[in-house]
Amino acid sequence: MLCGFTPLHLEIFVKACLRLRFPDDAFAVQTGLYDDLDGNIQRASQGGEGAIVVIEWSDLDPRLGYRSSAGWDAQTLDDVLPQVDDKCRRLEEHLVALGRAMPVAVVEPTLALPPLTYLPPDQTSAFELRLGGILIGFLERVCSRKGIRLLNAATLAATSDPAARLDVKMDLATGFPYSLRHTDAVAQGSVSCLFPQAPKKGLITDLDNTLWKGILGDVGVDGVAWSLEGGAQAHALYQKTLASLAESGILLAIASKNDADSVDAALRRTDLLLAPDQIFPVEVSWGAKSEAVGRILKTWNIGADSVVFVDDSPMELAEVSEKYPDMECLQFPSDDPAGILSLIKQVRTRFGKDAVREEDRLRLESLRAGATLQEEASTEASPDFLSRLNAEVTLECSEDDERAFELVNKTNQFNLNGVRYSEAEWKSQFQRPGAFLTTISYKDRFGPLGRIAVVGGYRQNERLLVDIWVMSCRAFSRHIEFQLLKQLFAESGVSVIRFRFTPTERNGPLQSFFGRFFSADRMTARELDLSAEVFAASCPPLFHKVTNTWTMSEKS
Repeated sequence: MLCGFTPLHLEIFVKACLRLRFPDDAFAVQTGLYDDLDGNIQRASQGGEGAIVVIEWSDLDPRLGYRSSAGWDAQTLDDVLPQVDDKCRRLEEHLVALGRAMPVAVVEPTLALPPLTYLPPDQTSAFELRLGGILIGFLERVCSRKGIRLLNAATLAATSDPAARLDVKMDLATGFPYSLRHTDAVAQGSVSCLFPQAPKKGLITDLDNTLWKGILGDVGVDGVAWSLEGGAQAHALYQKTLASLAESGILLAIASKNDADSVDAALRRTDLLLAPDQIFPVEVSWGAKSEAVGRILKTWNIGADSVVFVDDSPMELAEVSEKYPDMECLQFPSDDPAGILSLIKQVRTRFGKDAVREEDRLRLESLRAGATLQEEASTEASPDFLSRLNAEVTLECSEDDERAFELVNKTNQFNLNGVRYSEAEWKSQFQRPGAFLTTISYKDRFGPLGRIAVVGGYRQNERLLVDIWVMSCRAFSRHIEFQLLKQLFAESGVSVIRFRFTPTERNGPLQSFFGRFFSADRMTARELDLSAEVFAASCPPLFHKVTNTWTMSEKS
């Protein structure tokens, strides 16, 4: 935790928030030297799981705080601006370097400026505007850099009254400027910013009095509303939010007790703010909502704990929650616009992510393609069917690939050992001698899937030791896993690949795959050696066109 003031209570509150966020983990919080924010940031790059950097005005120039005796005359203030700009440039350089080593959460100045100018406090001075412009430019440059996150000032303001943030007595006596309430808010916000919860993958929504206002069966296709004129603008806000989620790769589905033809007609209304092709699947029936939700989960092939269900009916929410206790069920407050805004913020919190990647945008399209593929072939695809896929596989060296990190930390079913990594732990994997990491992209006549698999490890004499291997469920039944092993043997020239394997409750598909090569009693071992001969004897015919831009020599 890096700041220029005395950390005091902030250090204690940060530790408390970390304990709540990671109740089963051991951790330590390190702080720096007083009045040396720049130096603290430089020294912190030597190691750690993450950094919270708290900046106050006095860190940019002591004359902007209360502990300096320098004057506030016009000449002094004219000198402040270039000094602040220079300090921001140096902080930017060191923050960017720190962001390469570990995730960083930056807290911009949260305290009001002292009454510096001759203007009355209810007027803004040109000096304050120019100072704010320098700060905004600095923050914009910093938060656009990889590994750096900026705490949202508006969110902080919702939990910490700006007028009650400064404790002048404590600041002058000890060098700690915050009130306890503000300290708590900064600690909670910065820890959440540094270690955000993993985003959910899908949202299932009801229709009547949820996606739109009105009961479709009662008022008809033209009677349901979601406009300002129809007194239903809150539903328009919900639709816009869902459309935005879909654009960022979140899966959307409908579970509704309704007439299927009427729902189809309503979803084709041209004024709908959510495109029909952003929703898949649409489950409309008169059966239990939990049954529809179950069919959606099966189609998506993801766990209930990765999904949010939204409905206006407490009874329906309770029925689904009883069947899927790990699923988060949220009530749509159809007659409460303020409550709907709160719901939208909750949804944004559950599905927030640092970046939207091409694979995110391809997810829904690949699910539709996968459904079509399953209609044309059995789960274990025949060689004749696979030969007609026109499949292409691309292998790339991807040590600095955020998509690889994301896949490893969220994939469960085809996962070698279920190990999850912090960002700092992930970076350290590639410091090992002979380390390698490869991502695999795939496309066929049904469309591209993007990067869907990751394999990593290091060379150990005449064998490869693989301790990272995951593959998205979207890629099942295409024999990509066989092609990957074939390429590993061919590229490395080794005769044995050793897998650091751990069976988990959820990696059944990978266990089934290993069952082709290892006996059931052998599968209890934590290290499995697969020889090139055994692999070749069990490998089915492969029809992929392979592009390999990765070579083992790049690291070993």
